[in-house]
Amino acid sequence: MNIWRRWFSRKHHDENMNEELRFHIEQQTAANITSGMTPEEARRQAVLQFGGVEAVKEGCREQRRGFWLESLWADVRYGLRALRRNPGFAAVAILTLALGIGANTAIFSVVEGVVLAPLPYREPDRLVMVLESNLRFPEDAISYPNFQDWQRNARSFQQMSAIMIEQGFDLTGPGTPEHLEGSRISSGLFSTLGVNLILGREFSPQEDRPGGAPVAIISSGVWKNRFAGSPQVLGQSVTLDGVVCTIVGVAPPEARLVSERGDVYAPLAQGDPIVLNARGSHAGMLSIARLKSGVTIAQAQSEMSAIQEHLDQLYPNADAGLGATVLPLKQQIVGDVSGTLLLLLSAVGLVLMIACANVANLLLARSAARSREFAVRSALGAGRMRIGQQLVTESVLLSLAGGVLGLALAKWGVNLALAAVPRSLPRTENIGVNASVLLFAFGASIAVGILFGLAPSLKSSKVDLQASLKEGGRGSTSGNHRAQNALVVVQMALTLVLLVSAGLLFRTIRHLSQTDPGFDTQHVIAFKVGLSPSATKTGATLRASYLQLLDRIRTIPGVQAADFTMLVPLSEDDNDTPVWIGSEKPASVQNAPRMLVFPTGPEYLRTMSIPLLRGRFFTREDTTKSRCVAVIDTVFAQTYLSGKDPLGQTMTFGWDANPWGPCAIVGVVGHVKHWGLGSPGTNTEAQSYYPLYQSADKLWPLVYSNVRIVVRTPLDAATVVPAIKAAVYGGNSDQTVYDVRTMQGVASESMSSQRFPMILLGVFAGLALLLASVGIYGVISYSVAQRGHEIGIRMALGAEKRDVLRMVIGQGLRLALAGLAVGAAATLILTRLLSSFSHLLYGVGAGDPLTFTVVSLLLTSVAALACYIPARRAMRIDPIVALRYE
Repeated sequence: MNIWRRWFSRKHHDENMNEELRFHIEQQTAANITSGMTPEEARRQAVLQFGGVEAVKEGCREQRRGFWLESLWADVRYGLRALRRNPGFAAVAILTLALGIGANTAIFSVVEGVVLAPLPYREPDRLVMVLESNLRFPEDAISYPNFQDWQRNARSFQQMSAIMIEQGFDLTGPGTPEHLEGSRISSGLFSTLGVNLILGREFSPQEDRPGGAPVAIISSGVWKNRFAGSPQVLGQSVTLDGVVCTIVGVAPPEARLVSERGDVYAPLAQGDPIVLNARGSHAGMLSIARLKSGVTIAQAQSEMSAIQEHLDQLYPNADAGLGATVLPLKQQIVGDVSGTLLLLLSAVGLVLMIACANVANLLLARSAARSREFAVRSALGAGRMRIGQQLVTESVLLSLAGGVLGLALAKWGVNLALAAVPRSLPRTENIGVNASVLLFAFGASIAVGILFGLAPSLKSSKVDLQASLKEGGRGSTSGNHRAQNALVVVQMALTLVLLVSAGLLFRTIRHLSQTDPGFDTQHVIAFKVGLSPSATKTGATLRASYLQLLDRIRTIPGVQAADFTMLVPLSEDDNDTPVWIGSEKPASVQNAPRMLVFPTGPEYLRTMSIPLLRGRFFTREDTTKSRCVAVIDTVFAQTYLSGKDPLGQTMTFGWDANPWGPCAIVGVVGHVKHWGLGSPGTNTEAQSYYPLYQSADKLWPLVYSNVRIVVRTPLDAATVVPAIKAAVYGGNSDQTVYDVRTMQGVASESMSSQRFPMILLGVFAGLALLLASVGIYGVISYSVAQRGHEIGIRMALGAEKRDVLRMVIGQGLRLALAGLAVGAAATLILTRLLSSFSHLLYGVGAGDPLTFTVVSLLLTSVAALACYIPARRAMRIDPIVALRYE
């Protein structure tokens, strides 16, 4: 009671302090005037003598702060004692909050690692990616000659570098042969990024030129695995694609930029001159630049547009119609996954809201039982704010305990999320429970503690003293009933939103799995082969090596067909080129129509089971010595040859000054879904096939690293792959087999952008359903307990048990149906407004009636089941005992 008296005397104490201060200042002012000072000077000196009014006021404020901390500590101690007296209530509330906070923390760790965390480079906001653009593709790969001109002429950038992505290397020494992922980079890339090498240095400009000294930078992983982390690695040699290179540096893990693995780096200018010297070639090259201090992206964009416009005029054959695009580097790395991740974070936020509503219902029921306690406090002088502070303190204690347990669940949940994330998700190495995630969990715990504790505290502070203090009085609980019913309606509505979202994605996955990809994905294995350096010296030896390798693979028991291709369906690998019918070249090759080119062998259709609809496919007689031929798909025929007989028509394609063609169209095949089973059709859809046997010898060294071998066999991959490796190794011991994938796995991976959110939304919907069913069960149980006297009277007047059952379950179903109505309207609005969700759907609309019907029936059934248990309890009420109440 000491605390209460001190709290109520605070205002009086402050007033006394102010009166005493004024008295002393007036006395000293009078004395100063007597000594000859002016009135203004006398009062100023008096104020200074007594330390200043503000200083005194600050002392009063410090005293009030000390009192507030003391009262807060008293509230914490009392709250802990109250929770210990109700361990069942505390356990249910803490576990409910732990599920909500843990799920939110786990998803936030993914969002923070992928989207929110800055790039691991010096001043990452100044890093940009510079790409080419044309009328059809606003973001396209660049050509090396254009990059060199940009680098010479641009003044907006502190540094500018280039990188060739999707560049692998076959390491054949020292040690066991292995395929390494890596890139060709220009000199200065690491300094552009602001990355310091672990050992050594970057490539010099003298090394980054044709004919420069063969050098390499290896990753920290290769350094540890191949060279045991020895500091003497600098100056040692590695053999990459048959070239002996000197190691000049070791790159840290954060140097990895656009590929999952960055094992090795080689000078860009030492690459194939066919690609580097052609201004019209766009072979997966990007430019990374660092803006000068004070230069904006808009200013850099304006300058680059002017530079590229000048290049368009200088080189109209290759650059006509080209532009330059300057974009933030982080935006390009993260891509469009941020929308999906933020959607998932919003969805798991609904789970937390449901958990808060659940705990708020528990607190409302508990506060009704504590009405006499609050009435006594009010009678002793406690105000509404003081009672509210006590209740909010208790709720924050619950949420902090739930947050601690939620962190443990979040760490487990992050591991599960990492196991489910698609391979295409960038920056997964950043995902984890770090300081930012811990701060989020703490902030979420405090926020939800205040959120779910606010409504009960407001309700409980409005106590009826006479009714609550009356001996045996129950007080009025109608206000609590209304608040609890409203919270249940909100829970049911939010649960419906999550269930419908998960249901729509589930139906999307079903539609995708039933979609015909245009070929038979069953029993097909695709892999790459790192050929021996002795086989890669010339185009002729490369062609001969692949033919011998295919002949050996075809003799393996169980292999029905095998061939090679540069493009595997559903892999989303890009090989689109400009195309035009006939031989007359368009004015702007960059803005010409595009098609996907599948360079393949003659057995490719049979291996993949792609239907031949008209004409013929390739044969071994289609070589460099015969006429150029091509096969098109049905989309190409409908798009570019509508109303014409495609057989016998000619087409020309390619980027260079001397493109392929004109090639005679000799066949039409079925369309293959290359960009994924649910491709929206915004990518290049027209497809053509070109015989690899007709590729000139000079092109084989350029394309062989992209060649895959596809094998059709009824045997399991685990059974046939060892035999395939034996056939490959039998040719040369320094050859490797890597990137082995089944086409079923490729097809499954193509659905990962829908499967990942479906899994998480399904988990969230399951949690929401559990929490909502517990919530409605709690409300109905509380209602039955409060209405025991009424139910007893009804039964005494002749009501049957089934009438009581119907009444109780009807009360719960009315709440459920109200929630369904609100949730259905919210779901229809949200699924249509959220473009990131609508883009995930395939074969089903956002307002799919079947999904809404099934989910509504499920939710109604669960609500009825949750009401059935308290309804059974109500049926067992003894009228005699109930009538003795009061």
